[in-house]
Amino acid sequence: MFVPKSQNPLLAAVLTLLASAFVAGTTLLAKMLGTDALGPALNPLQISQGRFIFAFLAFAVAATVMRIRFTQIAWKTHTLRVAFGWGGVTLMFAAAAFIPLSDATAISFLNPVIGMLLAIPLLGERVGPVRLSAAAIALVGAMILLRPTPEAFQPAALLAVGAAVSLGIEVIVIKRLTGREGPLQILLINNVIGVGIASAAAVWVWIAPTLHQWLALAGIGFLMAAAQTCFTNAIARADASFVGPFFYATLVFAALYDFVVFGVRPDAVSVIGTLIILCGAGLLMWREGRIRPSAGSPVGKMTTPED
Repeated sequence: MFVPKSQNPLLAAVLTLLASAFVAGTTLLAKMLGTDALGPALNPLQISQGRFIFAFLAFAVAATVMRIRFTQIAWKTHTLRVAFGWGGVTLMFAAAAFIPLSDATAISFLNPVIGMLLAIPLLGERVGPVRLSAAAIALVGAMILLRPTPEAFQPAALLAVGAAVSLGIEVIVIKRLTGREGPLQILLINNVIGVGIASAAAVWVWIAPTLHQWLALAGIGFLMAAAQTCFTNAIARADASFVGPFFYATLVFAALYDFVVFGVRPDAVSVIGTLIILCGAGLLMWREGRIRPSAGSPVGKMTTPED
């Protein structure tokens, strides 16, 4: 029988920050594949397929080496999670190919707020003014980075909005799974189902990738596998409403990658937006660090309605 992880908000925050760094890397590679940077542009459905195939290979190797024992699998919940996850990732890859990477990332980062709000009625989590304020601060920073101009709100931006909604719902489904199954089992089953769904969709648009495109597809899969491992372990150790806002750090890593790879220096607006996001995450970490579960309290219920 699977034993739930003990609550550790600090470790959950660190794992989420690592996941955000890996996700930013996958988006960067998807942008290159969706344009002509590495050869003929690939359809987002094919990019998503490559992500699931190589992530599955990574988790299959890990499961074999660790010799995990499977517990009872909630197939319906897994399928629901994969459907929203696949939809969110595919829409995000598509958005990154049509609008600036910073705009697509900023819009998609409505998903932690959606996840936090849905956690209240669906998971029974208590979200007080501190958490709400921290999420609001981070959202303001994201909107500043978005630079609401006519160019940012072209029709393709709706793809990123759809990604945000899908990924926000996925957060809630993941939380339901972490209470009954181990992280590696969740990730392996997720990618088994994902390969099937993604391959069925990609078969209609598939073209032979170049060598560089194969390497980029493998990079997306392995980076996403690392991100999923970190995030699933993080959400098993803290409330979804606590973990979600830390994922805004993906915006920071995306700006850093732009600077290192393409020499793009962040302007004053980018710096201000990034600092505001970090302030929101810092406020949440500081408040959560002062709260510890009392003896006999339910796992995961670490706050009072006033927190």
